[in-house]
Amino acid sequence: MSALYDDKKIILILRHAKSGLKNGDVPDHDRPLNKHGKKQGPEMGILLKELRLIPDYIISSTAKRAVDTSKAVAESCEYSGKISYGSLLYHQATAEKYIKVLSVVPDNYTKVLIVGHNPTLENLIENLTNRVVLMKTCSLARMDVEIKSWKDIVYERNKINFVNIWHPTVKGE
Repeated sequence: MSALYDDKKIILILRHAKSGLKNGDVPDHDRPLNKHGKKQGPEMGILLKELRLIPDYIISSTAKRAVDTSKAVAESCEYSGKISYGSLLYHQATAEKYIKVLSVVPDNYTKVLIVGHNPTLENLIENLTNRVVLMKTCSLARMDVEIKSWKDIVYERNKINFVNIWHPTVKGE
């Protein structure tokens, strides 16, 4: 780990790309991406690469639309690690559950991308930064955290700085 990141972690929060419409034929957990969503994930992966924010670790909800988004982003940003899937990030997820997932990330990772769902992601950002943001499909938010260990995120919320939010140019809302 470089000296630059010794006391700094970066949280990248990504809402899954646009999925197919809800219908009775497909359970919510299994909804796939639609044609716009299939373009949004790669676009955001390219953005991560251009910004030099390729994650060290990716954690995704287990829902098909989040899994497919995380895979598309990982491939297009040339992420070489594994993607972890967490059921806590899908069914009845809360901001506190997302924080719990972040708090157990191994400390050798400095840039963590977490892929999930609204309204939980908007609640998470507000909970961590007191900032209200609109997370459209495949929007990406960045927060810098001045902590040495991910476990400290539970207690050190005053050390979290909202940096930016990016929205895909491929419209999907």
